[in-house]
Amino acid sequence: MKHSQTIGIVATLALVVMCFLPWTYIASQQLTITGFHTTGTSFGRPGVLSVSMAVILLVMFLVPAVWAKRTNLFIAALNLAWSFRNYLLVSSCLMGECPEKKPALYALVALAILIQIMTLLPRMEVTKK
Repeated sequence: MKHSQTIGIVATLALVVMCFLPWTYIASQQLTITGFHTTGTSFGRPGVLSVSMAVILLVMFLVPAVWAKRTNLFIAALNLAWSFRNYLLVSSCLMGECPEKKPALYALVALAILIQIMTLLPRMEVTKK
């Protein structure tokens, strides 16, 4: 695919933005959960690892080497698993109360899937020896 690297870079930057937007809203406690703001819960800060992996993904999308593309594939798979984990953890019902899911939580998973697809389609120049 001709533009897979560009699409991957844009999707990676969009994933970083999604970590700062609201993921869920817990009505009983009036809490808005984002990737970095989870006070009042025991979720930790799941956006830190997502942004860390996004930085590595961004660098590997820019490096035109085979080892970088293979590393990018592995890091994107970890990022996809982490995004699914965040979706399941943050949107799960606890003690009979279900949080209201926000669009950024869905976008986080969708962008992780898109990034994984773009790492499977790198544009590499083939040279004959």
